[in-house]
Amino acid sequence: MTSVITISNLTKSYASGLQALKGINLKIRKGEIFALLGPNGAGKTTLINVVCGIVTPTTGVIVANGHDIVRDYRAARSEIGLVPQELTTDAFETVWATVSFSRGLFGRAPNPMHIEKTLRDLSLWGKRHEKIMTLSGGMKRRVMIAKALSHEPQILFLDEPTAGVDVELRRDMWALVRGLREQGVTIILTTHYIEEAEEMADRVGVINKGGLILVEDKVALMKKLGKKQLTLALAKPLTAIPAELLPWRLDLSADGKTLDYTFDANEDTNIYSLLRRLGELSIAFTDLNTRQRSLEDIFVSLVSDRV
Repeated sequence: MTSVITISNLTKSYASGLQALKGINLKIRKGEIFALLGPNGAGKTTLINVVCGIVTPTTGVIVANGHDIVRDYRAARSEIGLVPQELTTDAFETVWATVSFSRGLFGRAPNPMHIEKTLRDLSLWGKRHEKIMTLSGGMKRRVMIAKALSHEPQILFLDEPTAGVDVELRRDMWALVRGLREQGVTIILTTHYIEEAEEMADRVGVINKGGLILVEDKVALMKKLGKKQLTLALAKPLTAIPAELLPWRLDLSADGKTLDYTFDANEDTNIYSLLRRLGELSIAFTDLNTRQRSLEDIFVSLVSDRV
């Protein structure tokens, strides 16, 4: 599959000695939704800002849709839309004026039909003549998204786009993202709502302490690192796990009322042998359930292993 962004040997160091990015190598495919996950201070925003030309890299090469972001900055930047974490726009301009002006900054000819469609998609059409300063925080966030889409970019960066926004905006925005992906636009997002990444992303990258820990297809990652857990609610509490059950490596709750059995999701595990053994030992249970390890569980374990 064609790569729309290629990052090679990227580093970013500051005069203070902080190395914010360490040898990043990454290819992002055209038309995919790529989720970049990591704890606060991991380097997510720095990486985005370097690709978008806001921060200068120390070493490395970045190509966006065929354009080197340093040597061919203007052409590269015109391919990219950015929705930053911060709400930064002219408070005294109207919604229509600020979105239209943003399109002009990228050298695009006026296109009122595109601006209208963008505002309608983001439920901003009714606010088009209002000044930014009069809008709510959620509406201002919608304006930031509209500005990023005003020049019809082929690459869209969403840096924590749903942080602190209402459910309606989150729903509208993800519907818009799916529509853009269908049109061939590549979307790169960072989010603290890992369930969003689990639902939306095609691939997942995890960054920690300035380095990429992992980049993998979401489905493959869930199969490889996902775990399943069987939980048994016992009819009578146990004081300890019987020796006959040690091969299953069970976990007994502190009150002795539940047993947990964790196993690989892609492993052909015979749960029935465990249940049969429990029956042979006269250990009865009143309920059982299984759960799949989530992307959040995987993310936490990956980051924790490298603290």
